[in-house]
Amino acid sequence: MTRQDTSARHDTVTGSSEAKDQRSAVCTDAIWRLPVTVCRITQFLGERTAGALLERAIASAGDALQPSMIKDQQVVPDIRRSRSRQDFAAPELLAAIDEVLEAVEHTLGVSCQYTEPSYSLNVHNDGDFYRSHQDTSAEYAPRRLLTFVYYLHRKPRPFGGGELRVFDAALPLHIETTGEWKERTWRDWEPEHDSIVFFRPAAWHEVRPVSCPSKQYADSRFAINGWLCSPDPANRGNDVNR
Repeated sequence: MTRQDTSARHDTVTGSSEAKDQRSAVCTDAIWRLPVTVCRITQFLGERTAGALLERAIASAGDALQPSMIKDQQVVPDIRRSRSRQDFAAPELLAAIDEVLEAVEHTLGVSCQYTEPSYSLNVHNDGDFYRSHQDTSAEYAPRRLLTFVYYLHRKPRPFGGGELRVFDAALPLHIETTGEWKERTWRDWEPEHDSIVFFRPAAWHEVRPVSCPSKQYADSRFAINGWLCSPDPANRGNDVNR
């Protein structure tokens, strides 16, 4: 390389350095996005067990199903529209969750040792939905360590919509809890029969509107929604509804 070439190279490097020094800092209003980690497992219980659980869910029609409430124990149709049953038992599901829990904990970075389950059957039919929310509150946030949602429905799927929409986190500058931040980004997860999803309760999420042309109860989107919670005798028995 000639002396002239070396000088030209020096000027170029110097100019690049000066331009870098003059670069503006990141705007304080910048919105940071971080995808929320979701663990999804398909064919979770197997055809036979999932089919039996679905039949039990279908048989739960009637007075046992009540309008679903939001976390302050109120029925608010503009925010949530579905029906729920709090005393629905699914021991086979809990046993299967125990089998995969170690891998889920590792993936989500959460420890669920010595937890107790809290869950309910939730049924979405034509026009039902649940707007964006978190599975946290002043009363339950310290207890809920892990959210799970297990899906059941007839085949072929007799409804449309009903996806679980999980919103990307806004970090580190925008952590408000109103859920009304601008330019939200998300990923939708299909409510596939015999599939389950796990995520942290603080994640913003919603159930997209369901379209069920037959409007028949048996054609609904069935889901067993719940949490693994740290034991707290003072609150035990009160941690319900999602």
